[in-house]
Amino acid sequence: MDTQKIYGFNFPTPIRFGAGAVKELPAYLQAHGLQRPLLVTDPVVAELPFFKEILQDLTQHGIHVEVYKDMHKNPIKSDVIRGGETYHATDRDSIIGLGGGVALDVARAIALRVNHTRDLFDYDDLIGGDIYVTNEVPHFITIPTTAGTGSEVGRSAIISEDESKKKRILFSPKLMAKIVFADPFLTMELPSFVTAATGMDALTHNMEAYLAKGFHPMCDGIALEGIALIADSLETAALRPDVASRSKMLLASLMGAVAFQKGLGIVHSLAHPLSSLLDTHHGLANAVNLPYGMQFNYTGFEERFDRIGQALGLGYTNGDKVVDHLFELNNRLNLPVKLSAIGVEAEHIESLATLAEADFCHPSNPKPVSREDFKEIYLKAL
Repeated sequence: MDTQKIYGFNFPTPIRFGAGAVKELPAYLQAHGLQRPLLVTDPVVAELPFFKEILQDLTQHGIHVEVYKDMHKNPIKSDVIRGGETYHATDRDSIIGLGGGVALDVARAIALRVNHTRDLFDYDDLIGGDIYVTNEVPHFITIPTTAGTGSEVGRSAIISEDESKKKRILFSPKLMAKIVFADPFLTMELPSFVTAATGMDALTHNMEAYLAKGFHPMCDGIALEGIALIADSLETAALRPDVASRSKMLLASLMGAVAFQKGLGIVHSLAHPLSSLLDTHHGLANAVNLPYGMQFNYTGFEERFDRIGQALGLGYTNGDKVVDHLFELNNRLNLPVKLSAIGVEAEHIESLATLAEADFCHPSNPKPVSREDFKEIYLKAL
């Protein structure tokens, strides 16, 4: 891959990928007659130098931007409602989501909210709410600043209830971005810890997608290549960052999000309750739980683990080494390997197990998971 070149490809969203790709944004908006975007980001990104440069560039091209950054670390319904109100009150004509998974989820949910006025969670995909997504959505653009969730190429947003923090899924093909500007330069200012945690999130997406039950060989192939890219670049991206390693991680991240349309699994069901109950960063929650979830899945799926091991660079028939490799990888990335290190206590286990059993990801896990299984895994990881 030539890091001096910007590439264009569709899968299925049009993607402009490469260092400096975000510079194409003003011309794209002008070409589509868009002058008043709502730029949705999180409070941290809004203060970074590159964000201010993007704002200045848009302003110099006659684009009148309204910034919306009022959101929680794990986004909730009221964040979206306020964003929709801002869109209408300031007479916007498009939405740009810029940031990590949180900002992109909120931006996508706002895009839904603009012309869909039922209660937001009436559109929850888990209760068939996608049938109500019948109106058009504003012109929607995504710009990732982390290499983790891959939300830039997604069709869904995960938003929590304000009080219970229960996660809901808003989904529709209408919520796919019209175009993605994936620029590795925007990830260069990320701290090592965030790069590591979001990178393990991307690894989790690719691994769980590959293991998810069901037949989808295209997703399987994408997931294996995503795993290989991460194996080749994550440690460098986190500890000795350069444009090449950040580029590979950004590609692997969006590949994971494409692949997990096949499904996710036990690791996400272990991780989601940590965000709901303890407000844990999603990538960090996945990182800690990934070795334990893979340990549960190994027996009966040895051939699949051999392929994962090959993608990780462990050799051709070394699937039994994958779990130890994941523990070692967390250690090398200075990430915790025990739940106690991120604030989980024994008194949390029962609640976590109940929430994990109710989670929407584990039904596509390659083997069934009971509440007792979740409890046992949490105790082992504690």
